[in-house]
Amino acid sequence: MEAKKLHLENSLNELEKGKSLIPGGVLGIRRPYNFVEGEFPVYFDHGKGGRVTDIDGNEYIDYLCAYGPMILGNREKEVDDAVIDQIQNKGFCFSLTQKYQNMLAEKMNELIPCAEMSLFVCTGSDATSTAIRLARSYTKRTKVMRCGYHGWHDWCVEVKGGVPEKLYEDVFEFRYNNLESLENLLKEHGNDTAAVIITPLGHPLAAPITEPKEGFLEGVKELCKQYGVVLIFDEIRTGFRASIGGAQKLYKVTPDLAVFGKAMANGYPIGAVTGKAEIMKEGESNVFISSTFFPNSLSYVAALKTIEILERDKVLDKIWEKGEEFNNKIDALLKKYPVGARISGIAPMMFITFDKNEDGSYKKKRNDFYTQLIRRGVFLQPYHHGYICHRHTQEDLDYTVKSIEEALQYLTEKY
Repeated sequence: MEAKKLHLENSLNELEKGKSLIPGGVLGIRRPYNFVEGEFPVYFDHGKGGRVTDIDGNEYIDYLCAYGPMILGNREKEVDDAVIDQIQNKGFCFSLTQKYQNMLAEKMNELIPCAEMSLFVCTGSDATSTAIRLARSYTKRTKVMRCGYHGWHDWCVEVKGGVPEKLYEDVFEFRYNNLESLENLLKEHGNDTAAVIITPLGHPLAAPITEPKEGFLEGVKELCKQYGVVLIFDEIRTGFRASIGGAQKLYKVTPDLAVFGKAMANGYPIGAVTGKAEIMKEGESNVFISSTFFPNSLSYVAALKTIEILERDKVLDKIWEKGEEFNNKIDALLKKYPVGARISGIAPMMFITFDKNEDGSYKKKRNDFYTQLIRRGVFLQPYHHGYICHRHTQEDLDYTVKSIEEALQYLTEKY
């Protein structure tokens, strides 16, 4: 049965107002064309735990989790209380750094296999760009081989408007799980390659999530060693989610450097670069890394409290347990209703995609499927994978499975 269309008048009116004030009304990946236009809300009002409510009063079970930061849930009291205490009793923005930076770096050393030294920034793009600058300084080389999404800065942004070609002409892409594509690039450019940066779990835009084939990450590491290249794992999404030590711990392959962000502070803005001390020390004097806001302590305090909760409550073990059961149920439904959809990923990160076909009908099926879910109060995105957070309840997950079955039944009847 087709679900009733949502009332979204306030969202749509606010968007029209926003277009006169902000380019596009909202920026980048949050624009309506990245969802199903006219069916998804554009503005949220509030959230609690694993649920969010839009400005029209519609409530959703939120599996996008702010594109990944919400590992615990919205308005997590212990984390917010720690931040509020810092604001009220210590302050957080000073001319000099507070000790929480050292405390977080010590925690990184304890948990992350590659960590010997760390530095902290505000965003994932800050972190990936810092890691590239460190690697170029350390190797005295220029070229970079990349695989995955690494942010919006000039060297890696995928939309090239406003970016001169000379700013990315030394950056080359290779294919995930295709060691030969990297090997060929290094044969040609290896002597001038500073870094290989890769997402250890493949999560390309609008395509299924892919785990590494046996020997792939090991092969990437060996090629980097062979050519004297710095290996960087982009763990912005997998860090503090795939495992407490990131995908490098899950897959037992240790890079030279790694970058983290998103889940490590449960929504507070932070990015981190960590790795071998001899490379990180390029940041002492050879590489300039500075910002008014990098030393602000609120995100450090939030990260320390978030990590404390992750460890104390064995949060990731619980997410894996919930996620595996959830994904298996969805997989069974997709086999029961063969509409051309499939689920991919790992327990904490899943994605329901539709296989492409020649007539392009998969696009209509995809839009109809995600339309039926959002109308039922399930917030998943057609072009980006979803997440399980700690505060998603069994009731949430069961309702979502039921809603997915109803959406698949609708597609079966329609197509």
